[in-house]
Amino acid sequence: MMRPEPLQLGMLLYPDLTLLDLVGPQAVLGMHARTHLVWKTLEVVMSDSGIGIQPTATLDTCPEDLDILFVPGGMGIARAMEDPALLGFLKDRAPRARYVTSVCSGSLLLAAAGLLRGYRSTSHWASLEFLRGYGAEPVKARVVVDRNRFSGGGVTAGIDFGLTLLAHLRGEDTAKLTQLMLEYDPAPPFNAGTPDAAGPEMTERVLQFLDETQQHLQRLSDEARSAMAA
Repeated sequence: MMRPEPLQLGMLLYPDLTLLDLVGPQAVLGMHARTHLVWKTLEVVMSDSGIGIQPTATLDTCPEDLDILFVPGGMGIARAMEDPALLGFLKDRAPRARYVTSVCSGSLLLAAAGLLRGYRSTSHWASLEFLRGYGAEPVKARVVVDRNRFSGGGVTAGIDFGLTLLAHLRGEDTAKLTQLMLEYDPAPPFNAGTPDAAGPEMTERVLQFLDETQQHLQRLSDEARSAMAA
């Protein structure tokens, strides 16, 4: 039995992305794909945890026809949303990509590129409502699928996202085999992974930590909403 051709997976990089947003999905999908780590240059891009990522393609050399166009989230997402080169790349590749996807606040970058208007999407809980400013419908869920838009929630949802997309592309059996290969059987030691579970005091402490980014994202969302209304 012949193995299918590897998928073409384009994963956009930018400074201060969250590493797990990227490597969670890549760990799942990379077993079945040729991964293109895309940035403006081939110089190392630093994640928001201080670990560098080596790009393998530039915005110009990334394949034009991708099976999966993917955007991670991270502390640098607001700056990325104001970068014309990144927005232009997404606008160019998305119409030809089979699937346009994101994890965590990466959905905001897709939204800023005009790629989620009229689509249901999810994001990290702290940035979910900002999607409304771009004409998207925020959905509080681990993984959201709307036509060829697949999005995962915050950070650790990237593995769930990857398995959901892989099942769609290669079948449920392949996704289950991949899950077993990864020994993905989560059993967190604490029940504090969502605002509902963690409670208001702990949630507020996280929001205080994210305050600068949140204010930046709020401004961008408000500007997008005003531009659509004009």
